[in-house]
Formats: sequence, structure tokens, C-alpha cells
Amino acid sequence: MNIRIVIVGGGAGGLELACKLGRKLGVEQVTLVDQQLFHIWKPSLHEVAAGTLDIHQEGLSYEMLAHDNRFNFCLGALTGLDLARKEIQVAPVLDEHGEELVPARRLAFDQLVVAVGSTANHFNVPGAAEHTLSLNRPADAEHFRLRMLKLLTAAELRKSAGTPGQVRIVIIGGGATGVELAAELREASVVHSRYGFRRLDPQRDVQITLIEGAERILAPLPEKVSQAATTLLKERHVAVETGCRVARITPTQVEDAEGRVFPADLVVWAAGIKAPEMLATLGLPTNRSGQLEVEPTLRVKGQTDIFALGDCAACPTASGGWVPPRAQAAHQQASHLYQTLTARAMGRPERNGAYVYRDHGSLVSVGTQTSVGNLMGNLFRSTWYVQGALARTMYVSLHLLHHQAVLGSLRTAVLAVARFLVKRATPLVKLH
Repeated sequence: MNIRIVIVGGGAGGLELACKLGRKLGVEQVTLVDQQLFHIWKPSLHEVAAGTLDIHQEGLSYEMLAHDNRFNFCLGALTGLDLARKEIQVAPVLDEHGEELVPARRLAFDQLVVAVGSTANHFNVPGAAEHTLSLNRPADAEHFRLRMLKLLTAAELRKSAGTPGQVRIVIIGGGATGVELAAELREASVVHSRYGFRRLDPQRDVQITLIEGAERILAPLPEKVSQAATTLLKERHVAVETGCRVARITPTQVEDAEGRVFPADLVVWAAGIKAPEMLATLGLPTNRSGQLEVEPTLRVKGQTDIFALGDCAACPTASGGWVPPRAQAAHQQASHLYQTLTARAMGRPERNGAYVYRDHGSLVSVGTQTSVGNLMGNLFRSTWYVQGALARTMYVSLHLLHHQAVLGSLRTAVLAVARFLVKRATPLVKLH
């Protein structure tokens, strides 16, 4: 029985699902749609932004992954859905000059999975959309890195001329992304001072401020994890401002509700996410955050052949809450849908019912040498706190597990060794 499965979105969950289904069903039945040519594991974008991870070495070609895992790849962005004809519309592909390279297309499907991830939610803060950057895509992280290099160069030249030269970076949002970016930027600033920016004092001249509206950073995690992360950031000379609600952002500063002003040359918004606005145009049910409303089975409400997973899906839990927007949830949901769609493709009854989110804990990178986090989550109704080299090793292993899902064990091992050797022969930060 041949059914056409179309997966829109090549993030962690969508790509893993496409690879598993492709290996099982083949290229004639599985198509992945994404507007990028290569895949980057989203939790590593803060390293790309800091320049400690080379986007051109880290990126995995979707065409290569499609060939190796026996699925079809379609380049382009989802622009529409025809429910009656069971077709999606894919936008044309344009070059940097606006010239059309690939025309708009229509793809027919029997089963559709929407996994388009999330984008920044600015909560209508004045100036946030115009004057901040968000790490939603590889292009955003690369833009941040290049902007930071320009600011460092300008500060170095001012120092050479005998005038004060500083780079002031403000990160809004003390969740995992904000904390990881702050720590990575501090480590990168130390390395930058060795590679061409020798007049800059990385701790005095590169000022990093992390702003969080809640009373502590990493608020969803246990307080012990939050306290450890705060201590590690302050040891790295990162200013941590909690209980600080941003009221307005201008090209040169961030203002809070109490009238305090934080001068800024570069502002990163990491204070919240929402689903892409395009989802509201598809004729499918969405919530106030723009997420697709799904049943516990991950089937979109009111539909029989359309599913959603990851950050763009509002999936209820048995306790009455919602599945959090985490990479581990997308991974689990991809495995759940693999069983559902494989059974449908082979004409077998579906045996896996509702998706059940299993919290395995959280790990937060605080630089290249250490991480903090809690393990096991609610598996055994207890929490194991971890910090330091062990936590860092486990954090890196999460990235390798994702690569294993899409590349296989042997190629992942070879890739890990190759990257280790390359780092010994190249600058610790990307300067070009």
C-alpha cells in the first residue's frame, strides 16, 4: 500500500521522522519540505552566534540526508494548504537578487506532518521587533556573529586611537538560550582578545548583561540549577538582572519598567517563542500562540490525516498542562508518529494511542567546559543534580544522539573524531 507522507519542517523532530520513515518506506512515499538547504541542530545555534561553532562545518545537507536515508527533499517554504485536494503549496526559491530559481509547486499528500518549529514572540514590546536579533535560524546566528565581529573591530580601532572602545551586549530572556549564549559569548570574547583584538580587555570592554523578568534565571528548572547557573555566569563577569521587565527598546539601549537604562550595541531577544504566523492561514485550528491544536495522538483537531509535532504543536498532557517546547519532546513525538504512520502505510491497525511526554530532565551549557542540569525528571519522582565536566559530556552526547538518528552510528563517530581534530588545527572562534 503506497501512501504519500509529506513532512514540512526539517528541524530535530521533522528530520528524524523523515529519516526513519525513509529508511522504512522509501523515497516514493516520504517527502521532507524545508526552506533551508542544510540542517543545524537548533540548540547549538548559540555556539554559531558566538563563533565557537562553524556553521559550514556543522551543517548537514538535506539533499545528502535524503539520499542516504531514502526520502525525497523539496526546497521551499510552506505557503498554503488545500484541504479539499489534500495538497500543500510551496513557495518559489529565489536567489539573493530576487531571481526565481525554482517555481512555486503543489505537493499532494495522503498523510501530512507539520513540524515548522517556532519564531520569536516579542509580546508587543515597543522596538523589540525592529532593534533585536533572535536565534531562530542558522542565518540569524550567522548574522549575529558577523555583527559582533564588526563591533569588536570598531572597538579595537577606537582603542588604537586612544579613545574608549567597548561592545555592550544585552540578552533579554534568562531561559536556556539566553544563559547558554551569555556564557558562550564570554568565552568567545576571551578568545577574540587573542586573535587580532589584543587591545580589548574581554571582561571590561565586552560587557554582557542578561535580563530576566522572573525572579531567577532558568525559572522552569529546579532552583539549585538556577543558582548554579547564576554563580557560573557571575564568575564569568556576566551581569545578571532578574525581576527586570523590559518596557522599550531603542537602537542604543534597553529600558525596563522601572526606568532603568541598559546601553546596548547589540540586543538579543530570547524571552519567548510563538508558532510561525503562516500557520493561522492554513484553515486549521490554532491557539493564542499560533500553535496548531492537536489531540493527544498528535493529530490536528478536526482532521484525520494531518499531524503536528514540536514547537508548533499545542499538545495536551495527562495532567492538564501542555508539552513544553523542548528538543526531547520533538524527538519523542517523532518516534510516536513513526509508529503511527508506519502502521498506516503498511495497512496495519494503529496500536500506539496518545503520546505521553516523558521528562528526562534538562541540561544547560555554561561554556565549553561545564554544564548544569537535572537528570531523570519525573521518571522516578526524583531529581539528580549534575554540574561540571560530567554534565558537559552528557550535554554534548545529546547532540551526538541527534546525529546518530539521522546519520547512523558509524558516521556519527567518524564525524565526532574529525571535528575534534579540525578544532586542533583551526582558530577557536570563526573569524572570517
